[in-house]
Amino acid sequence: MPEAIYQFPRGFLWGTATSSHQVEGNNFLNSWHWWEEQGHILHGHRCGLACDWWGGRWREDFDRAAEGNQNAHRLSIEWSRIQPTPDKWDEEALERYREMMRGLAERNLTPLVTLHHFSEPMWFLEEGAWENDRSVERFTQYARKVVDALKEYVNLWVTFNEPNLYIIFGYVQGIWPPGKASFDAAVKSAVNLLRAHASAYRAIHALQPTARVGMAHHYQDVLPAKAWSPLDRWATANLHRALNEMITQPLTNGKLSVLIFRRNVPEAQGTQDFFGLNYYTRSRIAFDVTKASEVFARRFFPQGADVSEGAFIANEPLGFFRAIQWAQRSGLPIIITENGVNDSEDRLRPRYLAGHIHQLWKAVNFNIPIKGYFHWSLVDNFEWERGWTQRFGLWALDEKTQQRTRRPSANLYAAICEANGLSSQMVETYAPEILNQLFPER
Repeated sequence: MPEAIYQFPRGFLWGTATSSHQVEGNNFLNSWHWWEEQGHILHGHRCGLACDWWGGRWREDFDRAAEGNQNAHRLSIEWSRIQPTPDKWDEEALERYREMMRGLAERNLTPLVTLHHFSEPMWFLEEGAWENDRSVERFTQYARKVVDALKEYVNLWVTFNEPNLYIIFGYVQGIWPPGKASFDAAVKSAVNLLRAHASAYRAIHALQPTARVGMAHHYQDVLPAKAWSPLDRWATANLHRALNEMITQPLTNGKLSVLIFRRNVPEAQGTQDFFGLNYYTRSRIAFDVTKASEVFARRFFPQGADVSEGAFIANEPLGFFRAIQWAQRSGLPIIITENGVNDSEDRLRPRYLAGHIHQLWKAVNFNIPIKGYFHWSLVDNFEWERGWTQRFGLWALDEKTQQRTRRPSANLYAAICEANGLSSQMVETYAPEILNQLFPER
């Protein structure tokens, strides 16, 4: 077969994504350290050093990203380090983040910086977190402080990462801090989070008029288990609205609508310059009367699905294309802010990566304005309530020794980044089982 390539536009951003709590280590001031101390992490795992970025090992990991031909990196700022108490700003911590941004610039990596990636100062939780109306000004002050310090190096900002999951897991299901199980608390918190985003959006533009500001939205594609079943279709539609549109709808029309709850948030309307999209998988949905906290929707993968370890993610590239089509409705430029799979043996990841990049190219080829792709993740890291049980990194990490080991997928991604495209030779080398699927012989 002659070599063929799916080429991407010049200037396309290719990077990996990380978050502060998951890679920095030794943070004793935030909500997730408290959650860990409460015994809520699988197998009693501890974050510990994580990837030791706060100890300086970000330098070698940034080197790995640059040597892997990446031209961008998404990372987050740890609010609890910047503002350890309500009345104190830590200038030394800000300087460490400035040093990281300089490190990215020196390696020609464009930074995409997230201000809130699931973790918050413990004092913020003690004040009532997002149920407290004061949270809006608290977050805005923090955003101003960070942007003013880093605007020399950063032009792309994400205010909140996956706020829909944060609200569902923290305030409905109670499996994340603050551990609530209340629809009322969830709606109140979602409204204040949206207000905080809108306030921060305007504050960032006041400080940096050229900034591009958005959110990173988690989208899970959902299909009715039985297309002919009215109950399955009803549960699928309700789950889609509650999961995928709880936050995105108010950003479009200023109205939050979840189940029986209706709230007006007019200040949130039109407060995105780009649409950040996180996509991992899609599920089939069956109506289940026992799943009230999940709007009576039972999620599952079909029999024979190509699933990751623990059946956590199903390899569904067509769902990625549907996710992009959904994001396109915003009318905004799109950045794929996360996409990846847990795979310690690196057996599934090569075909997952190649299949999803192919769908990404197809979307670009349909003139959908996608500006970049950030793979989750650069290196294995602490996966929230799942601890060290899942491995998403292009680089493996032994968290006890801090040794990094390059996985084959790191080579595949480096080739994609270098070529600014996906070639038949890459697929033949790293994922030959899907070669004919992606590059069919004529």
